[in-house]
Amino acid sequence: MGGTEQEYVREAFDSNWIAPLGPNVNGFEKAIETFVGGDIHAACLSSGTAALHLALELLGVGPGDEVLCQSFTFSASANPIAYLGATPVFVDSEPETWNISPALLEEAIQTRLKTGKKPKAIIAVHLYGMPYQHSAIREIAEKYSIPVVEDSAEALGSTYKGQSCGTLGDIGILSFNGNKIITTSGGGALLTRHAEWKEKAVFLSTQARDVAPHYQHSHIGYNYRMSNVLAGIGRGQMEVLPERVAARRRNFEVYQSELSGVPGLEFLPEPAGAFSNRWLTTVLTPSFETRERIRLALEEENIESRPLWKPMHLQPVFSATPAYVNGVSEDLFSRGLCLPSGSNLTETDLERVMGIIKKTLL
Repeated sequence: MGGTEQEYVREAFDSNWIAPLGPNVNGFEKAIETFVGGDIHAACLSSGTAALHLALELLGVGPGDEVLCQSFTFSASANPIAYLGATPVFVDSEPETWNISPALLEEAIQTRLKTGKKPKAIIAVHLYGMPYQHSAIREIAEKYSIPVVEDSAEALGSTYKGQSCGTLGDIGILSFNGNKIITTSGGGALLTRHAEWKEKAVFLSTQARDVAPHYQHSHIGYNYRMSNVLAGIGRGQMEVLPERVAARRRNFEVYQSELSGVPGLEFLPEPAGAFSNRWLTTVLTPSFETRERIRLALEEENIESRPLWKPMHLQPVFSATPAYVNGVSEDLFSRGLCLPSGSNLTETDLERVMGIIKKTLL
């Protein structure tokens, strides 16, 4: 916490604004809009998953449709496709950013078109805060007239060619889950340039209640709006977001500098035009066995690390879905590790982690 969160929460209690509307919700949305820029409208919701669900619904995704989705990601990127009765079609990564491969994406689109199934949307993810190849993805999306849902759950504070992640796609989403760079304990936001899309998202997120003196519903709605209390936490968190980004980037720089002499360890560089918030510092090892040696050595000292995301096309729940793969994400999952990356890590903490890694490998 940054220090001012309790003041906003106290205001919510003092004014008796507890429900999923109120000054903190409005203020948090305004703070997000100001930070990302670009004439964006933000709708604060209960989670990033809820934002993805509503984004797909706004784009008309429904039963029988197909949605192209980055395979190398957390399951929340794909689950909302299934919520709507649609089918995810997974697309593997490229090695430069670890995100969705433009070449495979176009191959998947062309193949689906030949079967008579034009995908309704593309879900592209800025994995671990590293921007995906937006220019290439946008060119393909426009070529085939397929909207892009930009999953920026891990990328608040990242930019692509100076433009904030979350504002690159047709609809963007953010997450404020407890593990994100800023948090409301649970929460998310939908970002759009269309005021009417925000209005519809808010309508759907508040049980789709029609304008009437009684409770009347012409659409299926959801209980997805963020509460005024949690939005107060978010307002305080937005005030320290630049500091959080700086802290995460410092973690990465220390790890990269101090571990560069360890044979076989690789860190993902920023491609030209990309600025990553370095939400998590990740490292590639020479092999699965080496990754496990490091992970288990850290675990012995009660230090948590974690393998990179297991690709969606390898998940049992999605075993029957189409996938266009090239082996990149499977290799990353096998060899990659997320290192401790919290914004409050001290120099002593970092030295302790790096000391264990060096002792294990050198």
